Amino acid sequence: MTKRNIVHIEIPTEDAKRSGEFYEKLFGWHIVHDEQMDYTMWDPHEGPGGGFSQLDDNVKVGDVLLYVNSDDIEADLKKVEQLGGKVLTQKSDIPNIGWYAVFKDPTGNMLALYTSMDPEFNQ
Repeated sequence: MTKRNIVHIEIPTEDAKRSGEFYEKLFGWHIVHDEQMDYTMWDPHEGPGGGFSQLDDNVKVGDVLLYVNSDDIEADLKKVEQLGGKVLTQKSDIPNIGWYAVFKDPTGNMLALYTSMDPEFNQ
């Protein structure tokens, strides 16, 4: 059974390069930009890492998104709805990495589920 740890955190930004430089200097996080996915990630060296999500109509400053490990995203999404939450993004593929889905809890907080393709990660 998968541990329900927070495994990824997204910080919204208008400028991932500038945000990356800020957090690298402030906390010493290692910053990497993945050209293929056009996504900038940060690694704190211990604990969960994350990335910088681009601002858009659905993502505003302050909408930090926590990804929780899931061994069955579809089952978790059904439970979200049974408990009064709302599914925003059905299970979706992250090529060569894994799957994710996004939901809101009954009070409007947005969270995400994540399953890695790497079986070692999910234990």
